[in-house]
Amino acid sequence: MAWAVTLIAGSLAGGARTPLRLVAFAAAIVVIGSPANAQAWREYHYSGFAIQFPLEPSIETVTYTTAGGVKADARLYSANPDGALYRVTVVDLSEAHMSEAQALGDAIDRLTAEGEVVVDVPHRVNRVLGRQLSIVRPDGSRTAVALFYRNRRLYLIEGTILATNDDLMSPDGVRFQQSLRFILNSARGDLPSDLRRAPRNLVDVTR
Repeated sequence: MAWAVTLIAGSLAGGARTPLRLVAFAAAIVVIGSPANAQAWREYHYSGFAIQFPLEPSIETVTYTTAGGVKADARLYSANPDGALYRVTVVDLSEAHMSEAQALGDAIDRLTAEGEVVVDVPHRVNRVLGRQLSIVRPDGSRTAVALFYRNRRLYLIEGTILATNDDLMSPDGVRFQQSLRFILNSARGDLPSDLRRAPRNLVDVTR
């Protein structure tokens, strides 16, 4: 969150040098870190990562198709409360013969095919470097995205505030995106074959 505070302070001191949309994005991150917004969400632990959802997500095995037409096994974790959609897609790219740059670039092309990118910056979670985007769709919905490639897996996090939401400026999409953390000491979770195992959902009951 420190970079967001610095960005806001710098923009106030430096006039119009920083794009207003980026300042608004940073301000949303500051808002979601406040105690008033930290009460209804719970952290769910999965193989190799943890993330917060406002309600218990469903888990299903799906087929992910890259922008280039390559198909791969994936696991989808999703929750769809009123006016929002939160999704984590973990794609097994162990047989796709794609580099990290190719995997991330392909995913960005796929995500931005029908939307305007208003933020695209580097993003790091633990020691894993990826990308962070904010996308506005033609219908007015807004998606906060985080992308990572780790151990031949693509992690795609999408927090979408739908056009039907009463609060289109809700920071919850960014909150979801920012809540991801990797469990770096989970050796078993790093195996691509783990995608084929029955999912484990260990809920952190700490509120």
